[in-house]
Amino acid sequence: MHESTMEQLWRSSHISGGNAAYVEELYETYLHDPNGVPEEWHNYFDSLPRVGGSSDVSHAAVRQHFELLSKHRARPVVAPGSGSVNIEHERKQIKVLQLIESYRHRGHKKATLDPLGLMAREQVPDLQLSYHGLTEGDFDTTFNTGSLFLGKEEATLREIVEGLERTYCGNLGAEIMHLSNLEEQQWFQQRLERSQSKANFGTDIQIEILQRLSAAEGLERHLDSKYPGTKRFGVEGGESLIPMMDALIRRSGTYGVKEIVIGMAHRGRLNTLVNILGKNPADLFQEFEGKKTLDTSGDVKYHQGFSSNVMTPGGEVHLALAFNPSHLEISAPVVVGSVRARQDRRKDAAGEKVMPINIHGDAAFAGQGVVQETLQMSQTRGYYTGGTVHIVLNNQVGFTTSKREDARSTEYSTDPAKMIDAPVLHVNGDDPEMVVLAALLAVDYRYEFKKDIVIDLVCYRRRGHNETDDPSGTQPLMYQTIRKHKTTRTLYSEKLVEEGILDKAAADKLANDYRDKLDAGEDVATGLVKQPDSSMFVDWSPYLGHDWQVPADTGFAMPKLQGVANRMTTVPDGIVMQRQVSKIYDDRRKMAGGALPLNWGMAETLAYGTLLEEGFMVRFTGEDVGRGTFSHRHAVIHSQKDGQSYVPLQHMFEDQPPFYMYDSLLSEEAVLAFEYGYATTTPKSLVVWEAQFGDFANGAQVVIDQFITSGEHKWGRMCGLVLMLPHGYEGQGPEHSSARLERFMQLCAEHNIQVCNATTPAQIFHLLRRQAVRPMRRPLVIMSPKWILRHKLATSSLEELAEGRFQNVIQDQGVDPAKVKRLILCSGKVYYHLLEARMEREQEDVAFVRIEQLYPFPDEEFVGAVSAFKKIKSVAWCQEEPMNQGAWYHSQHHLRRLLAETHPKLDLEYVGRAPSAAPAAGYMSTHLEEQNKFINEALTVK
Repeated sequence: MHESTMEQLWRSSHISGGNAAYVEELYETYLHDPNGVPEEWHNYFDSLPRVGGSSDVSHAAVRQHFELLSKHRARPVVAPGSGSVNIEHERKQIKVLQLIESYRHRGHKKATLDPLGLMAREQVPDLQLSYHGLTEGDFDTTFNTGSLFLGKEEATLREIVEGLERTYCGNLGAEIMHLSNLEEQQWFQQRLERSQSKANFGTDIQIEILQRLSAAEGLERHLDSKYPGTKRFGVEGGESLIPMMDALIRRSGTYGVKEIVIGMAHRGRLNTLVNILGKNPADLFQEFEGKKTLDTSGDVKYHQGFSSNVMTPGGEVHLALAFNPSHLEISAPVVVGSVRARQDRRKDAAGEKVMPINIHGDAAFAGQGVVQETLQMSQTRGYYTGGTVHIVLNNQVGFTTSKREDARSTEYSTDPAKMIDAPVLHVNGDDPEMVVLAALLAVDYRYEFKKDIVIDLVCYRRRGHNETDDPSGTQPLMYQTIRKHKTTRTLYSEKLVEEGILDKAAADKLANDYRDKLDAGEDVATGLVKQPDSSMFVDWSPYLGHDWQVPADTGFAMPKLQGVANRMTTVPDGIVMQRQVSKIYDDRRKMAGGALPLNWGMAETLAYGTLLEEGFMVRFTGEDVGRGTFSHRHAVIHSQKDGQSYVPLQHMFEDQPPFYMYDSLLSEEAVLAFEYGYATTTPKSLVVWEAQFGDFANGAQVVIDQFITSGEHKWGRMCGLVLMLPHGYEGQGPEHSSARLERFMQLCAEHNIQVCNATTPAQIFHLLRRQAVRPMRRPLVIMSPKWILRHKLATSSLEELAEGRFQNVIQDQGVDPAKVKRLILCSGKVYYHLLEARMEREQEDVAFVRIEQLYPFPDEEFVGAVSAFKKIKSVAWCQEEPMNQGAWYHSQHHLRRLLAETHPKLDLEYVGRAPSAAPAAGYMSTHLEEQNKFINEALTVK
């Protein structure tokens, strides 16, 4: 009988060379066309067990098998008649390698993750010996393990299985094999398999872990006894969060981190504030007793932010716990935005000096889309931070929804993280040593690969959603178990006593000492720095105590202005511009010389250029902002020769402040939240987010409501963020017309934001400059144009930029006030429709007053503008939005109040579209019919 092709290959002296590649090529052919390989190879590949139920077998397993055969080829020749035994051993060898691969892929499914034991350990088919054609009879047979596993190349099958069980199926379950980067997979395999996922901590570390658990449990018990029945969203059942956070911070310090920004929702927040960040317990107790901590509306105590400095083995680290609303995950992108701002300030492009930690709830991580948006940003240019450490505080239940079929469609709540190749470390919260090990692994991975990583801290809630909630009504079985279950601290204390690490009296003393400190109102966080390094903080003092009326010189001397204009229109010879873009830059050079009036795009970019000249950093993001949705900006030039990008504003002068311009991913909510976080951390800057169309900001309404318009009032947090929202009715339908001005107007109170609707290039120049130059830092919402970007009447001169200022109200200079009988008040693009119609009719008895700043309402400027018209018989507000939208309902009380001073006998009329459920008509003919009707009504003198 002829020996088989495989046997010939095994006996070949070239198995480690070209034949290995040949085998891989055969296997690749087999995967695509099983009949395309010789029958013996077909049958052999058919016999391979499948890893993870997949139709594919790991190429690495096949390759490793034949490499092992090469090594066995070098062994002494066996006695005659033993060849079949050797071949059988080799067949089992590859099955052993596949078994190892199965544990790496799916061992986490068998891991003991649930401290309550309610999550049944799954019988995973491909972790069974029989699945791979192995039996217990093979336990004492020695097999090659590969270079990573167990730290040795050969072991018995018994040793291999026991090692795999300890490594992948204990209290730590690692999901790592979905990572597309082989180096990352092998990094985890080496770290886990060499130690068999054992912490191996010394006695001092173990006692320290117990001390941190005592602190976590001690604070909750103290608050429960002192303020029974008061909501605090305690961490009971998840106390391991505190030693985990301590380990994350200390380990990060060894890598030279200087700042850590932490985001988290309510559960465990007070415990983190006191035991990690070092908030004085006495201050917390006063808040429970109703003390007012902010001279504003304030917020509940488990929403407040806090910062402190702690000492780590690597030096002093600044900790900042971000403020957050009850919208759970919306704080996550705010945190990474703040981190990116801090990194930019430190010139920390790799993200080594500032690190984000985001703590999530399991239901929220799986259920809220902003999580996926934030994950998707993590490796993009404009939003990269070098990796976030995510902790999912997994209660195994949301508010009351515990069953997986209701809470999510994925196996784990952490599965969304797999879309960005983030490793996930599932860990049992009742094993604090393993929790700390997961924390150390997470930090090491983050600094090694500069990517996000997720720790799934599987725990439980000892109480309900809050301390006033009885959870047994919806989770009866879970809470029967919880009532009998010992606390994490008790379990760990008993373990250390049993191991002889310390006696029970010493363990109890840790808890008693902590309680004594609480009673004395002493700080209880470890490593708290009493006199922190002030260089780690941003100085906001120059921006305090200013209101919107503080003067600001936004002019810019003509010679310097033209110098900036020339530099920002200079493009190197190697950059080949598209024909249309080249025309734009040619025109801008003419504008710089005074040969052409300035259009919107030129004035806007001049605002950025002059701010850079004055030392202000500029950051501009949004979908398509480099070009501009309406092709008016072209601040980023793409060479037609090689696709190379060139940004003239980044090459104005040596050592200039940064000019960042990034086209964002297709997200509004997470991106706007990121920019908010960025702006709250960089006062000497202009930070702009532009919506592709203004109504796309609808998708970020949570950010607008919870942060932008209310953040200062709730948390005392200033922010100079600019929102550019293209707005205007051009017949493009209901979803491309309105930036929903009425929503912003409804949110206006106590001078919390500025809402402007600029109508000339000079106005946008001065408005943007005013936002940076003026020391007040409050958000600015701009109803920016589309149709008037290139309108022949919407131009300005260099002199208006050099010598002017932003006008909150613009009086009509095109008519003789003595001839005016009807006054039209308006804002935005509708002015040009009114103006063109008046010019066409050659009317002289109608005047227009433009209100360019709708909020805060400019009382004095408005009175000054309308007082010039002494002989008017009627006055009307005209808008192109429907009556129930736009500025009408919010502004009419300002208008009526002030008109009562200047023209007490006149009633204010409304002219515009009728109330409508939709923002705009979808048909051009309807749009024009409506527009002509209200323009005619506005210009009809009564």
